[in-house]
Amino acid sequence: MNRLVILFGILAIASSCNKDDAIVVVDASRQAACNRVYEYLPAPGQFINETYAPRTMEEACAWAEKQLANRYGYVSLGSFGGCIVVGFDHRVACTGGYDLAVDGNPLDTSSEPGIVWVMQDENGDGLPNDTWYELRGSEYGKPETWQDYTVTYYRPEENGASIRWEDDRGGSGTIDRVGYHRQESYYPAWVEAGSYTLRGTRLEARNRFDGVQWVNPPYEWGYADNFSAIDRIADSGTNRFRIVDAVQADGQPARLDGIDFVKVQTGVLAQSGDLGEASTEIFAIRDLNSPLR
Repeated sequence: MNRLVILFGILAIASSCNKDDAIVVVDASRQAACNRVYEYLPAPGQFINETYAPRTMEEACAWAEKQLANRYGYVSLGSFGGCIVVGFDHRVACTGGYDLAVDGNPLDTSSEPGIVWVMQDENGDGLPNDTWYELRGSEYGKPETWQDYTVTYYRPEENGASIRWEDDRGGSGTIDRVGYHRQESYYPAWVEAGSYTLRGTRLEARNRFDGVQWVNPPYEWGYADNFSAIDRIADSGTNRFRIVDAVQADGQPARLDGIDFVKVQTGVLAQSGDLGEASTEIFAIRDLNSPLR
């Protein structure tokens, strides 16, 4: 069970998050955890359709909301590019320090990093239809990190088959089935099309077989479901994030004073033998600066 860190306070000072210093008044009635799921579109994976197979995106979002609201519930994002988009009942302020927490289930030998993106409701319509900004992590800008990478997944022709994928760089492969996840298909049941394409930032996979078991070493900092020694709260699966790390598409600071929506997206494309695909798992997404937990 992840340990929750309780932070008290009425005022939070916004540092270099925007061009002007400001005092942000914290509303003590607000909810720290995200309270709505706007999109749940995982890539194919061993946990998809396993306990429940929604038939529409609306059903999938409602199910994901219940999972995140459940103390022991979680959602799997499947292979590369699988994502969940959530919102809060308030704007999450940028303080210059850690503002967001994402609870996952990393172990010292198993990190399945998720890229975190944030959005401000610039047009004021209450929907996540403005600009996404990536939260820069330790691998951002490295030559082995691929920005704007796309993978297309294809519905299998028969139940029980592996799922074929192709990327935009000439690569291809399969999401293979594993013996202990025996649902009919790993392809999301609520995706009606015969194929779908997911786009995002791809990190270099670090998984390897050490002669005894498959291991997924951690990345330094800046990713969900990652056994980081820097941003992970000790003795927990909680990684912390700073809105001040948000960058524009050209890598320049986004300078957001706060955000309204968060997207987490599986950041690697890798298979680890009988352990199956690397897939980010999410238990909760929270505002760290809210007095309510």
